[in-house]
Amino acid sequence: MMILQDNVIKEYLKNVYFITGTPCGGKTTISRELARRHNLFVYDIDEQFPNHQEISSPAFQPSMNKVFQDADSFFGRTVEEYKKWLIDNTREQLDFVLLDLIRLSQNRIVLCDCHLTAEEAEKITEPSRIVFLIKEPSNLVEDYCNRPDHQGFNDFINSASDTAKAKAICNAALKSLNEKPYKDIKNSNYYWIERTCNSTIRETVEKVERHFGFVTNSFNIDALSRLPNQ
Repeated sequence: MMILQDNVIKEYLKNVYFITGTPCGGKTTISRELARRHNLFVYDIDEQFPNHQEISSPAFQPSMNKVFQDADSFFGRTVEEYKKWLIDNTREQLDFVLLDLIRLSQNRIVLCDCHLTAEEAEKITEPSRIVFLIKEPSNLVEDYCNRPDHQGFNDFINSASDTAKAKAICNAALKSLNEKPYKDIKNSNYYWIERTCNSTIRETVEKVERHFGFVTNSFNIDALSRLPNQ
């Protein structure tokens, strides 16, 4: 098995800016608006999951290939089983994600909408190229289900024979999974923005722009547009 050292990965991902954090922190909304403002390419790891699953192997990526008969079998697991499956899925997909990002960012800036912990971020990028968008991880399911881009998940969880129980298990798993990362991010030296009821897209995007240097002379959109394969 080939193992790439952290400094090698960071060098090959120097054109990638990571927008990560906890569920419902605003990653998708902010990355899309940032891309719209600056004509940048967004790489969404959730959107890429079906492609990665297709080329994955049950022998090497067992969690990515686990099949559930219906919503009852999916949400019928214990909180710990559900949490472990989510963690393993993310870890198994990361190899595909890193290789994609290396390929896609050779000659252009890429915004990566993803799920990274502070520990994982330290291995693949520099603090100046990552922002954590976070939200206190309680009662996330309703917020998640109410989003237009997650109606597939909303339909799936509502197909469970006991929807309330399914939502309770999902909420408990997401809280258990994200409670420590949420606290770790807030206590880290990484740049983070917490979503509140008073947050606005414009304000959050402008903060991310300043952090990434997208509104300074160090980020030249005109020069970027002249790069090959843009």
